[in-house]
Parts: sequence; C-alpha cells; structure tokens
Amino acid sequence: MNRRKVEQLIQARPLWGSNGMAFGPDGRLYVAQFLAGQISAVDLATGDVEVVVPSDGPLHAPDDLAFDTDGAMYVTDLVPGRVWRRDPAGGFMLVTDEITAPNGIACVGTRVFANEMIPGGRLLELSPAGDEPTVLTTGLAMGNAMQLGPDGQLYYPHMLTGEVFRIPLDGGDPELVAADVPDPVAVRFDRGGALLVLSRGASGIVTRVDLAGTGDRSAIVSELNALDNAAFDADNRMFVSSYAHGGVAELMADGRTRQIVPRGLGGPFGVTIDLGGGIHVADHYRLTQPADQQGEADQQGEADQQGEADQSGEDVTTTQLLNFVHGVAADGDLLHTTSQYGHVRTYDRRSGTVRTRASGLNRPLGIAVRTDGTLVVAESGAGRVVAIDHDDQVSVLVEGLGRPVDVAVDADQRCYISDERLAAVYHVEDGVPRLLADGLGTPQGITVYNGTVYVVETTHRRLLAIDLATGDVEIEADSLPVASAAGLTRPEPDLFIPPGLPGIPRPFAGIAAAGDGSLIIAANGDGSVLRVNPEESAP
Repeated sequence: MNRRKVEQLIQARPLWGSNGMAFGPDGRLYVAQFLAGQISAVDLATGDVEVVVPSDGPLHAPDDLAFDTDGAMYVTDLVPGRVWRRDPAGGFMLVTDEITAPNGIACVGTRVFANEMIPGGRLLELSPAGDEPTVLTTGLAMGNAMQLGPDGQLYYPHMLTGEVFRIPLDGGDPELVAADVPDPVAVRFDRGGALLVLSRGASGIVTRVDLAGTGDRSAIVSELNALDNAAFDADNRMFVSSYAHGGVAELMADGRTRQIVPRGLGGPFGVTIDLGGGIHVADHYRLTQPADQQGEADQQGEADQQGEADQSGEDVTTTQLLNFVHGVAADGDLLHTTSQYGHVRTYDRRSGTVRTRASGLNRPLGIAVRTDGTLVVAESGAGRVVAIDHDDQVSVLVEGLGRPVDVAVDADQRCYISDERLAAVYHVEDGVPRLLADGLGTPQGITVYNGTVYVVETTHRRLLAIDLATGDVEIEADSLPVASAAGLTRPEPDLFIPPGLPGIPRPFAGIAAAGDGSLIIAANGDGSVLRVNPEESAP
C-alpha cells in the first residue's frame, strides 16, 4: 500500500498530441500522433477515442494520414522516412523508405502523393506496388499537409517561406497561390471548395483565400494555437488538431470553438517548482503550468505571452510555445530548459525572451540550478554531467556514467544523479560518482528534500526514497503511470536522422519537491501530472 496519497494535478490525456487527421470509411476521424507512435479513431458524436494502431505497432512517428477510395489508409512515418499502407483489414505494407522526413500526404482516387518536410524537399507520387516514386517537383521549403483542390491540382504549403503553391497531378511548374501566409502548416478545402490555410504558431489563425479570381483573404481567429491539421465532415463542419495541445476541436467560421476531445499534455517530461510554489512542466512543444495557478502567476507579473486559461477543458496553461523542451529548472523569473536535440536555453518569464546557453550537447535531459546560477545538466548521450556558468562556458562535472537522466542539487550544493543504463543513483564527490543505490529499474526523475533522495523508478512504476543518513531504500508509492502499460513496449529505432530534424524524444518521468514536502511527478505513461502528498495514507 502507498505510504502517501497520490492525486492528479493534470488529468491524463485522451490523445497523445494530435497531428494529421482524416475521416475514414466508417465515418470516424482518424488522428495520427507523432509523439505516441500511434493512430486513434475519434467518434465525433460521443468524443470516444479508440487506439487503432498502438505504440508497439510498425509506426514510429506518424505525422499525417489519408484514405484512398478503396478504404486503405496511407501514413507518413516522419522520423524513419517511411510511408505505410494499412489495408481495411488492418494489415501494414511498406510503400517506400526512400523519403527524407515525409509529412504531407494526399490520396486522389487510388493515387498517393507525399512531400518532404525539409528545406529543398520533394513532392512525389508514390507507387503502392513498390515502384520508384515519381518526383513532381523539388525545392519545397518544408512541405506539410496538402490536398487536392476543386481545379484538379494539388495544393501544398511552404512552411519556411509562408507560401502556398499548386501543381498538376502529373507534375509541371508549381504556381504560387498565396504569399505572406502566417506560419502555414496545412492546406485544406471545405465542402464548398474554399481554400483554408492553418497557421502553426501562437496566433491561432486560419486564413481563408478566395480562389474565384479576387484573391481576397479573411482570417478566422480563435483561442486555438499551435494548429496542425484539419478535416471537414459531410456537413462542412471543420475539425482541427494541435501538435502542442492534442485533442480535437470544432472550429466555427466566426472563431468560436467546441472541444470534442479534450486537450492534454504531449509528454510530460521535466517538472520544477519556483519559489512562489508555481509548478512548471516541460512538454516537448511548450512550457506549461496547471491552469488553477494561473491567477497567482498573473499577480506575480509573469509575461505568459502565449498563455490562456484554456476555454477548451484543458487543465493546463501554456506559458510559452518552445519547441523541444524536455528538462526544466526554475530560478526566480527564469526557467532553464534542455532539449534532447542538444540545446540548453533560458526562458525569461517577465520579458518573454529566450537565451541559448549551450548547443551541440549529446541528448541533454535533466537540469538543476545551483544558488550561484550555475546550471547542472545530465548529458545522457555522452554519459556525463556538465556545468554551464554565467558566461555560458561548459565544463565537465563527472563523466564515465552510463545514461544519466536527471540531476538534483541539495541545500549544500551537492549533486545527485540518476542513471537508467547503470540502474543506479549516485552523488558526486570531487568529480567522482559515489554509489547511493543500485539494482533499480530504470531510474529517471530525481530530487532531494530534507535528507532524502526521491527517485522515479519507471520499470516498476514506483517512487523510491533513499535515506541519505542510513542508505535505506523505501517505496513511497507504486502503480504510478510513469511508463507505458505493462506489456506495451515501444523500441527505440536505430535510425539515421538528418541534421536539423528532431528524432523521437526519450521518455523522461521528472520529479520536483515542493516546500511542504509534497512531490510533483510528470507521469508520461498516461500524460498526467501527479502530486504525492506528504501525509501518509490511512492503513
């Protein structure tokens, strides 16, 4: 039995992010989930969500999908560079693995088209029979979601340049349709043939373009930001997804919204607590905090430039859209963050500015800050812990580790490390790791409070307490959703990832200690954030 009472501060997610989506032959809305490596089907009448392709299936990073007229579903698997065909019976066939970062996909009858989300990318027609893809055009400035227009041409965005182009299905010279479109991520047509372009940024804009000859534009502005994709049902209702927030919402022509599937966290990863007791969560595409503490944050004068207490049922507030944020440590008005793709950055909550502190590190994860402002970072890919000083100079604190995941600093500025490969927890003395506990099951998040080191042990889905005076290890809570459900594994692929493109983030169940002795845990097994209260549960 748990010694401590565990409660949810942020609810579990129905969808693990939401990216490409399309209506299937059964009338349900199918949603690709890049971070989860899975596809779910949504019943729009009830909001029920069914996982139809689980995380242990053939997909690693599905980003977009489309159905042909035979009912087959085609999926772009972005990170491995693959496109798959799923037949109506559920069987998978690899269509091609010769595309770099395939993203946008469209079906016209039984013809299949895909583009590449890279600078200088290609737009191709694919062969379900396995023949070489046909290149329609090159030079895409990061392609994404595309669709056949009423004129029989294929429309697609250039994400980097803010442009929309069209091209005949058999190739030819692309024609510019619209320029100066804010952050275009998806091109969609409603049932009346109107062109709508979704924006991926913080503005929440959908641009409507008149293709009848005037070129006039109008904007649909809502509280929904970080848009990713859209689909129209038979009644011309528009449903949209969000790469950062997840969920599915209906977006009206006047900007009003109706949430069908609640939003939720895409991770979560690291978690930290500031001096005022505010909780901050690193969630891959954004920094967040529980929505019920937003009022306190506003009184403290935080910028919260992206934040809105969500009107869509989400129980978190976005502090800042910040791509690829995984570890986080609070330091006054500063939030220091890591990205598994090599960066350490500092976000100033008052000014809204972001400063890069280090780049080119090998998969940095956990981060802590000393009282003098020095950052301590677990560089998991290099098997070491580094320090970053005020002048952004990087030095090595300890090396020769396996895969350090998280770090913590106590009141005396001693450093503690969790190492999931060595299944151990260490403290550092004179640059040497000294063993505190070993034989653990994938230890990840670590924090120290009042003479005790707390560790999230993800293999056994439990919270451990290590007494620094005696070395005793006790179980504080178990059956925590800090890893995938038993029996469901998602092997990390051995893939070549082109420079500049993100891979699949490694799970990271962070933990932080509050001033009252309660512990906050980022439970990425189900997308919740937990509070482990200091009081013992009744027997």
